[in-house]
Amino acid sequence: MINHKKLFRLYREEKLAVRRRGGRKRAIGTRAPMTVPIAPNDRWSLDFVSDQLTDGRRFRILTVVDDCTRECLALVADTSLSGIRVARELDRLMIARGRPKMVVSDNGSELTSNAILAWADQNRVAWHYIAPGKPMQNAFIESFNGRLRDELLNETLFTSLAQARVALKCWRADYNDTRPHSQLGWRTPSEFALTCHPRRDLALRYAEGSAPAPVASTAQQGKSNREGELRTG
Repeated sequence: MINHKKLFRLYREEKLAVRRRGGRKRAIGTRAPMTVPIAPNDRWSLDFVSDQLTDGRRFRILTVVDDCTRECLALVADTSLSGIRVARELDRLMIARGRPKMVVSDNGSELTSNAILAWADQNRVAWHYIAPGKPMQNAFIESFNGRLRDELLNETLFTSLAQARVALKCWRADYNDTRPHSQLGWRTPSEFALTCHPRRDLALRYAEGSAPAPVASTAQQGKSNREGELRTG
């Protein structure tokens, strides 16, 4: 037996070294600035949320959101969600809804896999990867995931994957069809998608501030309110 000190000495004498492994290869995608989505299917956001059943088994949920209409396009729950499965779910969404111009995601292994890169290339979809460690660059899906966890996942004990899928389906229907959204002019995401007018809705969403309107209008320049002056003395 050779102790670790003698082994280390021999390594130094022979100038041996253990080869260092490089970092994991990541898909580059596009890093160009993202445009503001002004119409349905301009941009979709993808992410994963994790939870567990009462017996301790963990499962994941693929969440897909349309950044313009705020619609939840999919909540896919399963014990394993590979890149091939994600590509298959995106194909299903495209059949029902149409092709997105851009998809935004983080740099998770499922979303940087060859299956996803091939899907984006074959369907001519721009795939934008956010910078590592910058979740706020995907703020729409992060906000949605927080709401999903607070309102459903943290409040429900799931005994089976089938129960979780039913609960997710009901919550998604309520979110899309019955719940008004302040950023959509107090319309539901489904209603906004049907009546979306890109130019008008873009002006309402990004031009108007959140401050309340003034109580009284300002007087025209060069004119004084003499009646008001006489009444107040």
